[in-house]
Amino acid sequence: QVQLVESGGGSVQAGGSLRLSCAESGSTYSTYCMAWFRQAPGKEREGVAAIDRFGSTTYVDPVKGRFTISKDNAKNILYLEMNSLKPEDTAMYYCAAGSFFLTIGRSEYKYWGQGTQVTVSS
Repeated sequence: QVQLVESGGGSVQAGGSLRLSCAESGSTYSTYCMAWFRQAPGKEREGVAAIDRFGSTTYVDPVKGRFTISKDNAKNILYLEMNSLKPEDTAMYYCAAGSFFLTIGRSEYKYWGQGTQVTVSS
């Protein structure tokens, strides 16, 4: 069974930066695509960025040029580097794994972490 544990969330002022981490345990890290999602209060969970086992990436338009997804295969850790943060980036951020496709579509992912809160103040 794949387990995902996020960390690195916090409170930051607009224009600041945060780096989220997601530690994966289980035997499928190198097989599946992994992704970051976020959910703001009263809104649907949306895909933010995804990465496949070859290192190819995809991003949702509002974060392009500001966020970078990466992974450390030796440590089984997924990262999301977030720069130039905006108040609209405030949300609970979730790590996900288990998709066979490089996608930020929620339905493709089988495994989910518990989330880490990111709050950006203006």
